[in-house]
Amino acid sequence: MAEAHQAVAFQFTVTPEGVDFQLSREALKQIYLSGLSSWKKRFARIKNSILTGVYPGTPSGWLAIFATTLGSSLFHVDVSMGLIFRIQRHLPRSCNYCLSPRSKHLLGVVLFSTGAWISGILLCRQTLKLLLSYHGWMFEPHGKTSRSTKIWAAMVKVMSGCNPMLYSFQTSLPKLPVPCVKDTIERYLESVRPLLDADKYDDMEALALDFQLNVAPRLQKYLILKSWWATNYVSDWWEEYIYLRGRSPIMVNSNYYVMDFLYVTPTHNQAARAANAVHSIMLYRRRLDHEDLPPVMALGLVPMCSYQMERMFNTTRIPGEEADYLLHLSDSRHLAVFHKGRFYKLWLYQAGKLLSPRDLEMQFQRILDDPSPPQPNEVRLAALTAGERGPWAEARKKYFGRGKNKASLDCIERAAFFLTLDEDEQGFSPDHEDSLDLYSKSLLHGRCYDRWFDKSFTLVVYRNGKLGANAEHSWADAPIMGHLWEFMLATDEFQLGYCSSGHCHGVPNTDLPMPQRLTWDISEECSQAIELSYRVARTLADDVDFHSFRFTEFGKGRIKKCRTSPDSFIQIALQLAHFRDKGRFCLTYEASMTRLFREGRTETVRSCTSESTAFVRSMSNAKCSPAESLRLFKVAAEKHQNMYRLAMTGSGIDRHLFCLYVVSRYLGVDSPFLAKVLSEPWRLSTSQTPQQQIKMFDMEANPNHVSSGGGFGPVADDGYGVSYIIAGENLITFHVSSKFSSPETDSKRFGKNIHRAMLDIAALFETPPKKVAD
Repeated sequence: MAEAHQAVAFQFTVTPEGVDFQLSREALKQIYLSGLSSWKKRFARIKNSILTGVYPGTPSGWLAIFATTLGSSLFHVDVSMGLIFRIQRHLPRSCNYCLSPRSKHLLGVVLFSTGAWISGILLCRQTLKLLLSYHGWMFEPHGKTSRSTKIWAAMVKVMSGCNPMLYSFQTSLPKLPVPCVKDTIERYLESVRPLLDADKYDDMEALALDFQLNVAPRLQKYLILKSWWATNYVSDWWEEYIYLRGRSPIMVNSNYYVMDFLYVTPTHNQAARAANAVHSIMLYRRRLDHEDLPPVMALGLVPMCSYQMERMFNTTRIPGEEADYLLHLSDSRHLAVFHKGRFYKLWLYQAGKLLSPRDLEMQFQRILDDPSPPQPNEVRLAALTAGERGPWAEARKKYFGRGKNKASLDCIERAAFFLTLDEDEQGFSPDHEDSLDLYSKSLLHGRCYDRWFDKSFTLVVYRNGKLGANAEHSWADAPIMGHLWEFMLATDEFQLGYCSSGHCHGVPNTDLPMPQRLTWDISEECSQAIELSYRVARTLADDVDFHSFRFTEFGKGRIKKCRTSPDSFIQIALQLAHFRDKGRFCLTYEASMTRLFREGRTETVRSCTSESTAFVRSMSNAKCSPAESLRLFKVAAEKHQNMYRLAMTGSGIDRHLFCLYVVSRYLGVDSPFLAKVLSEPWRLSTSQTPQQQIKMFDMEANPNHVSSGGGFGPVADDGYGVSYIIAGENLITFHVSSKFSSPETDSKRFGKNIHRAMLDIAALFETPPKKVAD
């Protein structure tokens, strides 16, 4: 009953003698501290807004200008060249009566200094924006920097200022440019040339040229107009039409996962690991709120857009009949927890302070020890988020719009994020070949009802202390989640740590109130809707064929000795593996980022090129020498690198064509070319997981603390999804997905082909070169 008394600030009782008030001093103290914390956060946000708004200027910069101007005037030196005098002349007449001449002069100095300071800020921003619009540095050979690029880099450093905050560069980033239609069409036709025979290519070329001449000019004008008006001409449409308007399940089809350390498990105590992980994540959120995280910089010099981080926490995807939307709150002070079919609300703060890891461990252990059974029909409730979006929207409106169901659903949707205390044990085991496969499937879909797939991310902590996360895709792309994940893993292991018994450090506060069980009133009708969604999700999950494996023969160290980009090396190996697996080439998707531009997200690199197919064919041609195959490989690698650079610098193919298609739909214009392009299936979808975005520990000194990376489901029913992380000098981890229902695919078979392709390409660089015949 103690927590119940603390929850009420005052009570009153009406008696014959009058009204008897009973005040709870402890409750009033908690209310006061909570309010104080909220006001501190508000002031911090105002302060950060001001500092970000004037960057690269600083208050001390204004003070220096003011002191210089005032000091020079004392020596009768007018640095304003008469502007201060003009300002004094144009002051309101009322100032002549209430201000002395000296005060008027001081006011003039203040106004001039402020104007000069603001002008300097605007000039620096515009100069920096122009400098950041230059991307020639990206196309220069590695280790051969031109003089002009060196001068450019020096100017960027000067204009970038000192100690930038997370969003300091947002207004200085250039806008994503709209490519020329002619260039996009040429690149598109070049990309499909190796995939089509002569007749089909001629047909596609005719469609493309007709579009370029007759339809595209009108669509392009609207797109250019949007690029002038909007911050980014792609991102809002991409979020809406690719993600939020999708009606199929987001589990497997859209959501992705990230894994724990590959070899290391800091503690096998589930409650302790969950506590340190949650505390680390909340420390990250605090730094995010305070904008205390440094912006990610390419090469440590060029700032990348940070806007996607804004919706990392307190965000939920809300289902709609025709389109979903994202609910984002400015703050949330609780966590939603799932364990053994039961939902809990756990407060993360006490007296305005974040709970310590030891306090959180105690709270999670209370949930683990709770013997109470799930309420009727509660166990599979979260399956609604795993099924089709339309039925979930209908059920949410019909059964969760009032009463205890609405209150409990609000608690989940308004939580900072979602936590699952899983009953299983997962992780890599060298004794079990399929351990990573099972780990991947568990994080991707679980039991289909033990993750809340609509939350920005669900943290999953297993019984043996291993953890991972399932992330919703619409609010941000994988590198953003990876940034948080790196911070969490490093803070958990190297800063918070554990005592020798595996528990978190410190002493718990046993007076904390118990975690609150969420209550539901789920009718039989609602239960049937849950069961229907579960069946859809279960069918989808059971069809996923996953194979995750370690490639340990070599890593980026040996690849770089070959003077080849590691990403290009792997992409060409995937082309070789796919050709050996299916006997043909296919349209290939590789995700690239456009965060060099404001509000940039991704662009597609079409990795299947004429150059890569020529190399692949040479590997199965007994008449082609290893030296010739090596030459073709280098040509293909250079082509891939150039395409990747073009995609990063706003000259990709697919986002431009996608936006032209959206404009055509708005205008009611029919385009056979765009319809054909947008309907082409990506039978090989690939992505590299970035790492070491924030270097909080030395990978060379801690080689066992490599990440397993993450993965996603197959994009096409008869295709493969491949994610990979180049985790060290001698390790690359692959995550391969496909569908059991397709007779053309087999994830383990494709994994073996990838392994073999990597070795065969590496053999070409040996002296003398070797080539393994098919």
